[in-house]
Amino acid sequence: MICNYVKNFGEFFVIGSLTDSNIRADVLRSLRCQPKPGSTNNTPLKLSVTLRNHTKAVNCVDWSPSHGHLLASAGMDHTVHIWNVWNKGNTISRVLKHHTAAVKDVRWSYHQPVLLSGGFDCSSRLVDAEEGKEIRVFKEDQAVEVIKFNPTNSNLFMSGGSKGSLRLWDIRTGLATKQFDRSLGTILDIEFSADGKQFISSTDTTRSNVSENTIIIWDILRQVPLSNQVYTEAFTCPCVRYHPYEASFVAQSNGNYIAIFSSRPPFKLNRYRRFEGHGVWGFPIKCSFSLSGRELASGSSDGCIYFYDYKSSKLLRKIEASKEACTYIAYHPVIPNVIASCSWTGEVSVFE
Repeated sequence: MICNYVKNFGEFFVIGSLTDSNIRADVLRSLRCQPKPGSTNNTPLKLSVTLRNHTKAVNCVDWSPSHGHLLASAGMDHTVHIWNVWNKGNTISRVLKHHTAAVKDVRWSYHQPVLLSGGFDCSSRLVDAEEGKEIRVFKEDQAVEVIKFNPTNSNLFMSGGSKGSLRLWDIRTGLATKQFDRSLGTILDIEFSADGKQFISSTDTTRSNVSENTIIIWDILRQVPLSNQVYTEAFTCPCVRYHPYEASFVAQSNGNYIAIFSSRPPFKLNRYRRFEGHGVWGFPIKCSFSLSGRELASGSSDGCIYFYDYKSSKLLRKIEASKEACTYIAYHPVIPNVIASCSWTGEVSVFE
């Protein structure tokens, strides 16, 4: 029983280990060898692990870049879970209860076991995963919908919220260093460019009946939009993702397709290619590129994960991940053939 391992420290529970000393030998070998992207053509096909402990829907999952056996999940049950995914004993390592409302997003720091989470209690919270202690709280005047660390400076992160405000925070001071305002609706997603000099925001424009601000490319230094007429279709986009190597990005559309754009000015929409077959239907469905960039995977309203060939846009295969909408998926940052997903059933699944 899990109860035998639980230590209650008020705002968090220490349940299992964070170390990799008891994980599967083949996984440990892959983590230490770190195969090069594209070194295998294997696609995640079979269910490896099902992780259950959330009592409500799970909104987000995120792999630790520095500790690849650890996965974090954010739930509507006000908690953040840390999973030791391949541990032979207890897969639950920590249950963090610092938020007082639903947790919408969670992110690992790039270089250390530190977690950042944002939620409906109008705050982002930085927590030491090992100690379970809160390092800093970033208060806002809006529910926090999405958070992302800057890829070139892990002391900075961007938050987007329900009132349309975008803020760049410094975790060392706890202060917002920049704010990006444009009378936007709820921020649905944020994505930094690889050099950290630009970012994409996706906004809910359904109330304004103006689609020109759905996707905006921002210059961080100058705090100005480079373009706000990137996507003019009458659909919101719950997810935006840069391609890991090519000069392009994709946007998940509520029109039940993924659109492709150039990441160079004037950020043109590719009108000849799109990824179709999965369903969005108003759910916050996310997508994710494989390490090599050859495949694009998407969740779906039917509970499946759809895998597309990036070059041809053809559907390669689909696998069932959940009985309800599969909303979030994340490729492993080191092992090419591993992907995690979560759904509104409260389950987290890992495929390999």
